[in-house]
Amino acid sequence: MYSRISIIGLGLVLLILFGSAKPILPIIENNTIIIEKLEIEIQGNSTIGKYNCSNSLSYRDTIYLNSNIKNSLKSEIAMNNFDCGNKIMEKDLRTTVKANKFPKSSVTITNIKPFGNNYKCSLNFRITDKVISYQNLVLKNNKESLEGSVNVNFSNIDLEPPTKMGGIIKVKDEFVIYFNLYKG
Repeated sequence: MYSRISIIGLGLVLLILFGSAKPILPIIENNTIIIEKLEIEIQGNSTIGKYNCSNSLSYRDTIYLNSNIKNSLKSEIAMNNFDCGNKIMEKDLRTTVKANKFPKSSVTITNIKPFGNNYKCSLNFRITDKVISYQNLVLKNNKESLEGSVNVNFSNIDLEPPTKMGGIIKVKDEFVIYFNLYKG
């Protein structure tokens, strides 16, 4: 009888211990964002209207929020893969960003933190041999993506905006880089 009570008592103690045990691996439900695709879009104006060039690439990565595991993304962007909907504009873009000498640019997003329903991050763009840095950039959190944008001037990265027809057609100095990180 005493051994039965001991076994039942030991069983209850083990049940309580193992029943309240916490998993060794971190629970990552609300603390991760899985990225499936990266899209970069460049928009600007010229003397004859607006232009829009985009580059979409498959990109799989995971962001761990509130963690020291990995809280950054880095991707290289092939400058020859931008689609402007016009071969002449694509050639001008490649010439302007010196794609023969600098075939790839990169985007690095670090220090991603919740900011209300959105996120804040640090962003570095490397275009040609110049790096443009932004702190506390807001990433808008939509159902299917995280979206951000930055205003850039060609002159800030030591590039000349394209011109055509002896300067009759000129691209404005300022343009906007939009990026979408599509969630998985």
